[in-house]
Amino acid sequence: MEFLMTAAIVIFEIIAVVDVLRGFLPIVKKLLWIILIVCVPVVGIVLYFLIGRPEYQEAKQV
Repeated sequence: MEFLMTAAIVIFEIIAVVDVLRGFLPIVKKLLWIILIVCVPVVGIVLYFLIGRPEYQEAKQV
């Protein structure tokens, strides 16, 4: 059971880091988010997806 929890955290950590790298944030903010996600995995992942992820707005056609 512990292995599954660890595997899930690692998978979510990879997803979060890839999302940070693909996002439209300044490089300094990307670096800070990656450090937070790697150093404090569960808290960092939750915080990133709740408050750190930039909102992607679709272009509205008139």
